Amino acid sequence: MSNYIVTLEAGWLVKNVESVEDAMNIAISEVGKLLNPDLNFVDIEVGTTSCPACGEAFDSVFLAAGTALVGILLEMKVYDAESEEHAARIAKSTIGKALKNTPLNVVDVEEFEGGKDKKGRKRETTEEE
Repeated sequence: MSNYIVTLEAGWLVKNVESVEDAMNIAISEVGKLLNPDLNFVDIEVGTTSCPACGEAFDSVFLAAGTALVGILLEMKVYDAESEEHAARIAKSTIGKALKNTPLNVVDVEEFEGGKDKKGRKRETTEEE
């Protein structure tokens, strides 16, 4: 069994907003409220999109007529999964229960070394390990 960091992507709709910065803050706040306190181990951030012309990355936010679509990245650690696909299914199931009716796409699954400490709590890995 292996440990994985799974990154999922979700599109979050924010209405009645005036700026891109407000849309990003509101989206992260709303998703955070739905995930906490039960899923406070999920990292939430705004995703990035590459410019098709120049290739430069920018925030995944589209704002029109006071309504914004914000691309949110959700990252969580999955312990003792059988494979990358199994880890992705666990993450989608766990986060999907809190974000009902929100499509989630797997962006990345990366294996990491480390595990749980003796008391059964998850511990962070360090570069020395």
